[in-house]
Amino acid sequence: MDPLLLDRLLQIGDLFQRDMARAFEGTGLTTARVHLLWTLQHAGPSTQKTLARLCEVSPRNITGLVDALEASGHVARAAHPTDRRAVLVTLTPSAAATMSRMQQEHTELNDTLLAAVAPEDRSALERGIAAIATRLEVLVAGAADEGATP
Repeated sequence: MDPLLLDRLLQIGDLFQRDMARAFEGTGLTTARVHLLWTLQHAGPSTQKTLARLCEVSPRNITGLVDALEASGHVARAAHPTDRRAVLVTLTPSAAATMSRMQQEHTELNDTLLAAVAPEDRSALERGIAAIATRLEVLVAGAADEGATP
């Protein structure tokens, strides 16, 4: 019996997790820390409140992540230029270089993976994956809403 599509998607997710763990082994970077760095790379300097929202974690979790990344030299905190109560979190120059390399590797892996699919099938694959991701987002949001108390 052929594996279900869901089984293949779970396999792909697991392979990505293992590859990421291997890539960051010994660096002190966890999946959550890398996600925060990736978010800063794309959003630019941000307040912790904004980062908590973008990363979909609590402000307390963001504080711990930023503390750890500041201690490891990946981010710096600075006074907000217009709101003296707020602090901006920014990538350090070395972390910005690391994230630029990661962005390049991300693009290269994307190209490598797409090369496994016949060129005439790529647009259908991309539409199918987008449709599956959209459906899963709706299902997850619906499940979260069902668990929320009015």
